[in-house]
Amino acid sequence: MAEIPNRPRRHGSFMESGLRERSIYLLPNLFTTAALFAGFYAIVQAMNGKFEHSAVAIFIAMVMDGLDGRVARMTNTQSAFGAEYDSLSDMVSFGVAPALVVYVWALKPLGKLGWIAAFIYCAGAALRLARFNTKLDESDKRYFQGLPSPAAAALLAGLVWVSYENHVSGTEVFFDAVKMQWVAWIITLFAGLSMVSDLRYYSGKDINLRRSVPFVVILLIVLAFVLISYSPPEVLFAVFLVYGISGYVLWLWGKRKARLPKNIPPAD
Repeated sequence: MAEIPNRPRRHGSFMESGLRERSIYLLPNLFTTAALFAGFYAIVQAMNGKFEHSAVAIFIAMVMDGLDGRVARMTNTQSAFGAEYDSLSDMVSFGVAPALVVYVWALKPLGKLGWIAAFIYCAGAALRLARFNTKLDESDKRYFQGLPSPAAAALLAGLVWVSYENHVSGTEVFFDAVKMQWVAWIITLFAGLSMVSDLRYYSGKDINLRRSVPFVVILLIVLAFVLISYSPPEVLFAVFLVYGISGYVLWLWGKRKARLPKNIPPAD
């Protein structure tokens, strides 16, 4: 039987041969399917008015999405099918699901302003994923260009979850002045526009998990798990809010460094 000719290999890509491009592997796609199911489940629960379940499902989708690629690399089961399936799953779980959840939870009473904000978020997620796929080989691996869609989804899901835990509905007035629906509107636009921005967000891909670390690093990791388990909604929402703002902080820091004089003559 004649050998299947290899196609040109792309640097940093999963494509190694024509056979691999047509392959469908079970294990990594199980995790992708789990992420897709979690996103679909979030939509269904939002339609049923169970917004806490929706928020938790989106966070579960994040975990599953983070595992599928790692499992594929560890087991050498990367494929073109898996990459495309993962992108479609991300669009549902981190694009459509958060937009619909936040719309039903808080934005619906705002009328056109509400669904326009939800659509901007959904379109931002689609554009973010398309740009990521087309610039996969060109981008700096240390940074994401624009807010990653899972982080944007976690921002919206975290807002819904933390509000539910504090008995604040999406249409309620708190602090005697602010309506939650306007807070949700602002955060939805912030997340949607940040995804299509040129801001840099740290990816963490340069972290080497195989190298030795000081004992204090392990201690900090344990403390982080304890903190998250103590109050998951507040901690997760705070973490992703800080991460969402970090891109703007890096941008301002870069602007500030650019204004500083580069060659300062030494003092006499």
